[in-house]
Amino acid sequence: MLTVHPRLLEPDDPVERTPVDRTQADRTQAERIAAAALPGTATDTTAPASPPEPVVVAAPLPARQGLGARLLAALPGMLSAALSLGLFVAFWYFATKYKLDFYIRFNNIPSPGEVWQNAVILSDSVRFYENMAISMRRILFGFGIATVLGIALGLLIGQYRPVRALLFPVFEVLRPIPAIAWVPMAIMLWPSNETSIVFITFLGSFFPILLNTIHGVNSVDPVLVRAARCLGASESALLRQVILPASLPHIFTGLAIGMGVAWVSLIAAEMISGQYGIGYFTWEAYSLIEYADIAIGMIVIGVLGLACSGAIRLVGNALMPWLASQRGAEK
Repeated sequence: MLTVHPRLLEPDDPVERTPVDRTQADRTQAERIAAAALPGTATDTTAPASPPEPVVVAAPLPARQGLGARLLAALPGMLSAALSLGLFVAFWYFATKYKLDFYIRFNNIPSPGEVWQNAVILSDSVRFYENMAISMRRILFGFGIATVLGIALGLLIGQYRPVRALLFPVFEVLRPIPAIAWVPMAIMLWPSNETSIVFITFLGSFFPILLNTIHGVNSVDPVLVRAARCLGASESALLRQVILPASLPHIFTGLAIGMGVAWVSLIAAEMISGQYGIGYFTWEAYSLIEYADIAIGMIVIGVLGLACSGAIRLVGNALMPWLASQRGAEK
């Protein structure tokens, strides 16, 4: 029969423990202390309670704003624009009324009232509307051709090094030449003045679109390109479905800049070699000393340019709705 010595049952007798036993004992003691410190918890740590499951609350969907809400949100911007234009017209009125002459002379500048009276008279002139339509047609043709060629060549130059090495040096040499300097050459190159003016308008908008498209292609994340190629995308699919969408913000920046330069080039070409158009109308008014008509021509040019730029922004927002949502979130 096996007997146990009484001293082996005494708790005060020190027992030699291994480091693993001491670690487990310390961990158990720490768990008991932590459990005792928490109110309403049991000291038994053999079956610890599982943490409560997090409650997931679905975020409410943003409500679609109605027309009234959108107008109310745009009201501060509209008031700021009205205030800015009102201050400009007020300065113009007082400067012409008191004939201010402080290096800038307002002696021969027509007043807002005179401009308004001539504008009412021109509103019944068919020729005035024809000049506006001719300028718009030239802008649409020149800018449209520049958009197609600028985006296409920009994608190719930005994506493929051989194309860049072949074409980019030529464009870099031609780019600094002002569009006005092309007027004599354009008259000799093209068979009619109409084609020459469209060509000048094309040159003014082509290079901003081209350079911004190239910059957009170079800014595309290489991970997207590698992922598309790993998924078996062809080169045409890569350009259409990856490179082009990722470059759209830069492309539309180039379109907006190109539209402004196109109007500058068009008006200059119409003043120099044109027989119709709003630029020719403005220069003819200067030749006939119709100062109020000069101001009307300038105002019409500004309004038409603003409308064209606004149309580009609308198309950009339609093609890139994520940018509009990001701007709305930042505001």
